[in-house]
Amino acid sequence: MQVRWYFDFVSPFAYLQLARLGPLRARLAIEPVPVVLGALLKANAMLGPAEIPAKRAFTYRFVQWQAERAGVPFAFPPAHPFNPLAALRLCLAAGGGWNAVETIFAHLWGRGQAGEDAAQLAEPARALGIADAAAAIADPAVKAALRANTEEAVAAGVFGVPTVRAGDELFWGNDATPMLEDWLQRPQRFEDGPYRRLATLPVGAERAR
Repeated sequence: MQVRWYFDFVSPFAYLQLARLGPLRARLAIEPVPVVLGALLKANAMLGPAEIPAKRAFTYRFVQWQAERAGVPFAFPPAHPFNPLAALRLCLAAGGGWNAVETIFAHLWGRGQAGEDAAQLAEPARALGIADAAAAIADPAVKAALRANTEEAVAAGVFGVPTVRAGDELFWGNDATPMLEDWLQRPQRFEDGPYRRLATLPVGAERAR
């Protein structure tokens, strides 16, 4: 079964889920897939939580609380939301593997450092063996790979990050991690009983747009 983890460095929930994926990665071959959250939101005509003032305030407190509760090293970057494109491209330029993912997330969310350009990402770039971060981030092949990843996610129905895609199933959000673990134990979990009805539940009313 192919398992892919769609993430964007702008998401603190992706950082928190990263810490919970360790036990699953010991059992499954999970491939990290950097994508552009803004493009996913646009494709689904959605706003991000940081774009709604009241939701932004709650979300920041919630994620800080979750990090403290989980005992995960955590610090907000200097500003949020920030432009994650440079970090996403650096990840791909470094091979896109788990070491690159963890190194960049630790810089941004473990230590609360900025990461919107090559200068701000110089430290993780060096740690990943990239001497010229600016050239790596500007590489047309890297940019094309990020676009392809994001288009793949949209085509798969991904609407937010983090999302785990296991076969044809999507599990969105850090708080869906236990749901994923449950499903892995019983892959038919959501095909029986009340879950069967949910796939064809009719829409009762639609909000005017």
